[in-house]
Amino acid sequence: MPQSSPSFAAAVFCLLTWLLITILAAPAEAEIFGGGGNAKYDCLFVLDTPVNDPPLKNKRIRCTDGDPACDADGVINGTCVFPTAACINSSFNLAECTLTGLQSSLIDHSEDNGDPKFDTEFQALQSRIDNELELPDATPDQCTGFTNISVDVKGPFPKQRCRRGKKRMKVRSFSTFATGRQIKDTDRLKMICEPDPDMCDAQTLFSGTFDRIQRQVFDVSCALGGCHDSEGLAGNLTLESGSAHGAIVDVDPNNATALNSGLKRVMTTGPMTGDPTMSFLYLKVIDDLAPGMGQSMPFGMKKIKKGFRDMIELWILDGAPETGWVAGTDE
Repeated sequence: MPQSSPSFAAAVFCLLTWLLITILAAPAEAEIFGGGGNAKYDCLFVLDTPVNDPPLKNKRIRCTDGDPACDADGVINGTCVFPTAACINSSFNLAECTLTGLQSSLIDHSEDNGDPKFDTEFQALQSRIDNELELPDATPDQCTGFTNISVDVKGPFPKQRCRRGKKRMKVRSFSTFATGRQIKDTDRLKMICEPDPDMCDAQTLFSGTFDRIQRQVFDVSCALGGCHDSEGLAGNLTLESGSAHGAIVDVDPNNATALNSGLKRVMTTGPMTGDPTMSFLYLKVIDDLAPGMGQSMPFGMKKIKKGFRDMIELWILDGAPETGWVAGTDE
């Protein structure tokens, strides 16, 4: 029997190695996930999303920031992105579940009604359910388009420490098609974003000082349901991403006492200078308020950490720029 030449064997080895690397590096494919409800009813509502953990019985998403195998944006930026679609009357486990005919589904924290855990991405997926599926419906395997659900890494904190971020989705679905009595399918999905162990620094995870303030202060403590979001508009102020900067810099406060005292929400005094002592937002954050100026912020929550209070002060002193880094805020 003729022997393979060394060059042929090497070429085959290289080809097999390339194929293995390609397979391992390929982005995770979305798959149908029942959500862990009662097996009898779990086909009513399912999620099409790249569950990958634990390996032999996928029931959640666990991903390291920037890993192209599971993070859809493929970039180390402090956020993992998980494309997710909703499907109804699924045939994915037909042997166990033959109940069909979904009447309604509601994702927890998807309604902007003052809920402090309101999530705009859950709202976007709920909107797809409401608008792309004609409920009630007994047609099998109907799916919405994909919505990107993002999970942020927590940090960076002092000494460049980051922690995993988590998000939990819970969906309640109902049907009376098969039995005449109401059947409920409750599904849950846990999403975990692990920080890249070598890239926990502010300049990697944020585009500038204000972006960091937006994501680590406003998004976490202020732009919440019933507070400074577009629905609650507490103090006639929104601190949501995309509108916060224009809503605060050199804008009059809604509070009459603060206005009559000559304060601005954030006061600048020149192209690259500002005055924190005349900035109502900063006084709210450090709890240095005169009578009639209301409560310190964030209301009813833990005080903002000193490092972030100092960051806001430095940002205002530098003229409250919307882009770029202010010295001392990237540590």
